[in-house]
Amino acid sequence: MTTHKGVKGLSAQIKDKLIQKTLERRLQQTLQSPQAPSQGLFSSSAQTVPDAFYRFDKHPGYQQIRIINDGAQRLGLTSPFFKQHEGVAGATTVIDGRELINYGSYNYLGFSGDPDVSNAAKAAIDQYGTTVSASRIVSGERPLHRQLERALADLYEVDDAIVLVSGHATNVTTIGHLFGPKDLVLHDTLIHNCSLQGAQLSGAKRLPFPHNDWAALDALLTEQRQHYERVLIVIEGIYSMDGDYPDLPKFIDIKKRHHAFLMVDEAHSLGVMGQTGRGIREHFGVAGKEVDIWMGTLSKALAGCGGYIAGETALVEHLKFLAPGFLYSVGMAPPLAAASLAALQKLLQEPQRVHALQANGTYFLTQAKARGIDTGLSTGLAVIPVITGSSIRAAKLSEALFQRGISVQPILFPAVPERAARLRFFLSCQHTQSQIKLTLDAVAEELVRQ
Repeated sequence: MTTHKGVKGLSAQIKDKLIQKTLERRLQQTLQSPQAPSQGLFSSSAQTVPDAFYRFDKHPGYQQIRIINDGAQRLGLTSPFFKQHEGVAGATTVIDGRELINYGSYNYLGFSGDPDVSNAAKAAIDQYGTTVSASRIVSGERPLHRQLERALADLYEVDDAIVLVSGHATNVTTIGHLFGPKDLVLHDTLIHNCSLQGAQLSGAKRLPFPHNDWAALDALLTEQRQHYERVLIVIEGIYSMDGDYPDLPKFIDIKKRHHAFLMVDEAHSLGVMGQTGRGIREHFGVAGKEVDIWMGTLSKALAGCGGYIAGETALVEHLKFLAPGFLYSVGMAPPLAAASLAALQKLLQEPQRVHALQANGTYFLTQAKARGIDTGLSTGLAVIPVITGSSIRAAKLSEALFQRGISVQPILFPAVPERAARLRFFLSCQHTQSQIKLTLDAVAEELVRQ
């Protein structure tokens, strides 16, 4: 019987590997398929235009999705994506009427669903409606906008701040507008997509440097600085896939010596790092004005939606009057601005939430390592991956945990390299140690079964 189970298990592993190799090969073929030049490839007759150039179902991106879905079906896996959460997603969530321990939401401090935050949003709807119905520069300005911006500026101890309706668009429009073809953007190799899109939009030369490697950045600037006008360095407070952070004082020193701008994306570090949740600058004891551009999102610790830039007056006024993503967009919805303002005020009033979140992250990381679980580079600050080494294994582990009442999303190739496929756990101050222990016991057991 033991031998039979062993052979069966081995056969399943061989099948998984064969399917995985097939998926990888088909994906690579799709990704590397040559794109035809825009002119000269075919005659003027529409009859000679290949299907791929006028049909969405033939688009290489859609073909990638079909390949991945086909592989999942062959393995009998249900899609882990677009599951409907039927209430507030905090330490627990409800999906299909079933309550699960939730690690798929970045409601780090439990402010989404907090009565004070919800009441502030409701009051804003009663006073201002659900939308400001215009760009802020014309008719969309409301007192809530400036109150939130002033609170963010005070948090960073800088001149001013500006809030935008999308976190992703904040980086795209800020980098895309402030820099141009004569400039250089240097970024951590693991920087978020929104910064990459902003750099691409700007037309600036873009160079990555190895993850968190300030010495490599210094060498790049020594070699390259003289060839460009403006130079921007972009790093993150906490990296959203790996849960680690840079040595901020080193990057500040480098940007000063090379006369460059430094931008820090605090999407995942505000409310998470520092004794009172003021982010990476509090963690290192850095003055706000030491960084040129502070960026962050309102959708995580601050329980709203949108993004912000904080810094000197000239930066903020420039963006308010000329950045396309602000100038040509409707102003932030009143309930969202009110919710984030209330959450920010509670963050400063209730540092115990930050302490609880940090304690949970430390406990999760320590207990995971004690079980031999690979947590990659994580420092235990809210974001902790479990590296599985293959997309199929990550998808299977996510599905197995879901069946056991634990909701956590897999991160699969091509979002990360295949060998770095993982589950990504977002911790909350509201998780209990018993929930974390139960989760890690389940992870360890399911990893052995695969």
